[in-house]
Amino acid sequence: MKAIILASGAGVRFLPLSKTTPKPLTKLLGKSILEYNLKNLKGIVDEVFIVIGYLGDRIKETLGDKYEGIKINYIIDDEIIGTGNSAKLAISQINDEKVVIMNGDDLYHHEDIKKLVNKCPSIAVKKVLNPSSFGILTIKDDKVVSIEEKPQNPQSDLANIGLYCFPKSIFNESIEKSERGEYEITDYVKKLIDLNNLNYIEAKCWIPASYPWDLFNMTKFLFESFKFKNSGKIEKGVTVKNNLYVGENTIIKSGTYIEGPVYIGNNCKIGPNAYLRPYTVIDDNCSIGASVEIKNCIIGSHTNINHLSYLGDSIIGSNVNLGAGFITANLRHDEGTVKSSVNGILVDTKRKKLGTIIGDNVKTGIGTIVYPGRKIWNDKTTNPQEKVERDIL
Repeated sequence: MKAIILASGAGVRFLPLSKTTPKPLTKLLGKSILEYNLKNLKGIVDEVFIVIGYLGDRIKETLGDKYEGIKINYIIDDEIIGTGNSAKLAISQINDEKVVIMNGDDLYHHEDIKKLVNKCPSIAVKKVLNPSSFGILTIKDDKVVSIEEKPQNPQSDLANIGLYCFPKSIFNESIEKSERGEYEITDYVKKLIDLNNLNYIEAKCWIPASYPWDLFNMTKFLFESFKFKNSGKIEKGVTVKNNLYVGENTIIKSGTYIEGPVYIGNNCKIGPNAYLRPYTVIDDNCSIGASVEIKNCIIGSHTNINHLSYLGDSIIGSNVNLGAGFITANLRHDEGTVKSSVNGILVDTKRKKLGTIIGDNVKTGIGTIVYPGRKIWNDKTTNPQEKVERDIL
């Protein structure tokens, strides 16, 4: 069986992280989101067609032509005019009668995909607390009878999670561009509904990544089943409580205090006297200086965080250098949840605590203080929207 992974979008809502890295390549605990999804397809499909567009060469370079026995093909979507168009481009290369289709930047579960295939034609759904923000399905007699995008008066709480098993033949049907000027894969969903031929499964697991702060949910989920080990060097005088992963050639210096779960990649230097708190993820080749405290953060590769710094509830890109005494504020006592700018609009993150989000290749001076929800990225940009966001902050 074959699968199509949709990974061509620019990920504008994911800025500044998506400025230099396509969102499906975002790394968590040593693997990208795409790699986790390929792993979950193992044993179900033997070949995958990844639709790429924005920074697509990065995806090809990272994954190559095979992943754990699954053959990988790449379909280039130069236009990027909707998920329906992306899927149809790939379908033309597939001879099988049915195919799994999934978003490339959300996390799915192996068992859910298996159930989906067994009920093909089918769509995966999950109950959500805010149905007005999703495509919502109505079910009757175990069949999907309608789908409505972001309804003001939702008829259910069952959201479309972007995971499908479709017959190839449905893509022979003609669809029109939506109001936003794109060909939507949900219009093929509607074609199957019209034929009274769409089943559903309620997914056990789905972790979407619409915004950068959604990565915290992904990290917590991945930690639940992660296999911890120590392949580095932990000096005397280091205190470790709960689970810790240490990669090869990493050294944790004396006086460091670690409260797991914590992930530290290869070739890292931690401490002395650092304090790493739960759900911290530090990628390869990082240096965490003396007396640095990090709490619930995701740190990209080749990043240096110099002495006497504090980072809380933050996401830091790769090749970043934070000068000594860098401080993130992560709580607004008087304003409830933290808001952050997305496409020039302040969005409620629904998080009581959120520090900063810093893109790749950023350098800061000593004593820098950043307020909650602020984004920072390299000034070398040709995208006017990025300048708008920076001015708002």
